[in-house]
Amino acid sequence: VRLVESGGKLVQTGGSLRLSCEAFGDTFDDYAIGWFRQAPGKEREGVACLSSSDLSTEYSVSVNGRLFISRDNAKNVVYLQMNSLKPEDTAVYYCAADSNWGQMVAGMNDYWGQGTQVSVSS
Repeated sequence: VRLVESGGKLVQTGGSLRLSCEAFGDTFDDYAIGWFRQAPGKEREGVACLSSSDLSTEYSVSVNGRLFISRDNAKNVVYLQMNSLKPEDTAVYYCAADSNWGQMVAGMNDYWGQGTQVSVSS
């Protein structure tokens, strides 16, 4: 599966943004999908994950209630709606896919996108 993110840009504090990740090469709805991020000088962290059945979700405590993951299997696209953005949300955001939910939540995914930069100005 090849993943291609888009939508990252510079926004002001309190603004909103929607990231997209398009998947190519396999049956998208068989995979759990997720968004991860890495800020400069920090380790990569999980932001939001969604199971293949859409029955399970996981959100980082730091983003819960502000960021929302969704998928459109017909379009092979996963979205990350980001609201009430804060400067600490500044990072490169990566889309990931894995056929195993446990691997997805652990951040040990088989497939990763190239990342898209989100910058939030104070």
